[in-house]
Amino acid sequence: MVPCCVELSVPAPNDELWMEEALGAAQRALEAGEVPVGAVVVCAGRIVGRGWNRNIGDSDPTAHAEIVALREAGAAIGNHRLADCDLFATIEPCAMCAGALVHARIRRLVYGADDSKAGAVRSAMQVLNHPQLNHRVEVRGGVLAARCADLLQAFFKSRR
Repeated sequence: MVPCCVELSVPAPNDELWMEEALGAAQRALEAGEVPVGAVVVCAGRIVGRGWNRNIGDSDPTAHAEIVALREAGAAIGNHRLADCDLFATIEPCAMCAGALVHARIRRLVYGADDSKAGAVRSAMQVLNHPQLNHRVEVRGGVLAARCADLLQAFFKSRR
């Protein structure tokens, strides 16, 4: 069996810092009444893309935090290929977002909480780093996972 992801052996020193930025973006989604997921794209030590879920506000089923951040990063860099960039997301990306990471040629994904229902990195399915695809992404999960999960759980609990 082929492993589902390329695991990082040593965490990068700023992973928690960038995840704090993604959590800030998730807070913006929460304030807008959206599912609180946030993402940032980092290239050469600076944020080049920032996104939060905007599905409801934009009436756009593709306006997931990761997609919004990738779009902003592509525009900032002037290229659809983001090979020297890392994406930080508060939750494990879904199949759509994992596919977008592959198409963008993201170098590294760092995420917070696992998503047992829709995660497409290692939880529910393995879209990212699927053996049939032509790009591999380094992955580190579990960064500030409790805080990321708590934000989502509190949101859904308030909706019940």
